[in-house]
Amino acid sequence: MAEEKHTDPSVKDFIELVKKSRRGKFKIYIGMSAGVGKTYRMLQEAHSLIKNGIDMQIGYIETHNRAETHSLLAGLPVIPKRKVFYKGKELEEMDLQAILNRHPEVVIVDELAHSNIEGSKNSKRWQDVLDILEAGISVISAVNIQHLESINEEVEAITGVAITERIPDKILELTDEIVNIDLTADELIDRLKEGKIYNKSKINLALQNFFQPDRILQLRELALKEVAHHLERKIAVEVPKQIKLRSEKFLACISTNAETAKIVIRKTARLASYYRSGWIVLYVQSSSESLDKIKLDKQRHLINNFKLATELGAEVLKIKSDDVSQTIVQIAEEREVTTICIGKPHINLYQVILKTTAFNELLKKLAVSETDLVILS
Repeated sequence: MAEEKHTDPSVKDFIELVKKSRRGKFKIYIGMSAGVGKTYRMLQEAHSLIKNGIDMQIGYIETHNRAETHSLLAGLPVIPKRKVFYKGKELEEMDLQAILNRHPEVVIVDELAHSNIEGSKNSKRWQDVLDILEAGISVISAVNIQHLESINEEVEAITGVAITERIPDKILELTDEIVNIDLTADELIDRLKEGKIYNKSKINLALQNFFQPDRILQLRELALKEVAHHLERKIAVEVPKQIKLRSEKFLACISTNAETAKIVIRKTARLASYYRSGWIVLYVQSSSESLDKIKLDKQRHLINNFKLATELGAEVLKIKSDDVSQTIVQIAEEREVTTICIGKPHINLYQVILKTTAFNELLKKLAVSETDLVILS
C-alpha cells in the first residue's frame, strides 16, 4: 500500500517551518554598480563575525585588485578554489563541494550572478548558493542591481549594455536581509577618478560610457526601490495584521506578439515581487493561432516567453478557446486573481473600449468581480 500523503494545510505549514529552521540565513549586499563597496563591506563583516566567535569562511571573493578591499583579506580563512581546465586554459571556480564538506556557520560568496564553467554541478552561482543554504549554512553575498532578471531590459535601455549574467527575482525574495550600499553619483565618479575602481588605463573609457551621472542616478533609483520593496514585503509578512487584506494574485495575459508579451511578463513579475504574491501567465490559443496556422518564428518566440515566465516564477497556462475574454474571466475567478495585466493595444485605447465588443465584455465582467485591470505600456 502506497504511503498516504498528508494534505492537511496545518501539516504543510509545520513542515515548511521545520525546513526554514534548518535552512541557512541569507544576506545580500546590493548596489547600483561596480565600485560602490559591496565586497569591502562583506569583508568588514567577515572580520566582525570572526571576532564574535562565528565559524566563518570565504567561499569566493573577487577584490578586482582594489588595494583597500584586498587588504581586508588578511587574517580571513579562505576555502581554496577548485582548478578547472576549460578550452585549454586553467581556470578557478568556487569549490561548492569543499564548502559543503567544511560546513562553516557562515560563508562569503561574492559575484552572485556569475555563470559557472561548463561541467559544473550548477550552471549559475546563485544555484550553488541555494545548495549551500539548504545544507544549513548561512550565506552573505553581493550583486549589482543590473543583474536582476525582471529589470534587465530597463537596465539595458539606461546603460546601452546587454547584461548576460542575471539572477531571477525569486532569489531576492529568499533573502533574510538586503543591504543597499549607496553612494551619490559624484562620490562614485570620484572613486573612479582616484583609481579605486579600475586601473588608470580604463578610467577615461569608463567615464565616457557606464559612469555618467544620469545613468548612475537611474541605476541608483532602481537599487533603492528594490531594497524598499524588500522591506515592505518583510513588514507585510512578519508584522501581525489587525485587518485581513485580500491576498494579491496577478494574471498576465499574453499573445503571440513577442515583444508585448515579454513586456507584460517582466512588468507583472515586478508587481508580483513587490506584493510578494503568486502570479500566472495565461495564453489563450484561438483557432486562428493553432500551430499549423502561425509561423515558426512566432512559435519559437512564444516558447521562449513561456520559459522566461517560468524562470521568473510564474505558473504558465495554455488554453485553447475562441472566447478569449470569457476564458480570462473564468481563469481569474477559478484562481482568485485580484489583478489582470494585459499589453497596451496597438490601436487607440478609446477605440478598443468603444468599438470592441470582447474588450467591453471583459470590462463589464471584471467590474462585477472587483478584479483590477492593468494595461501595461
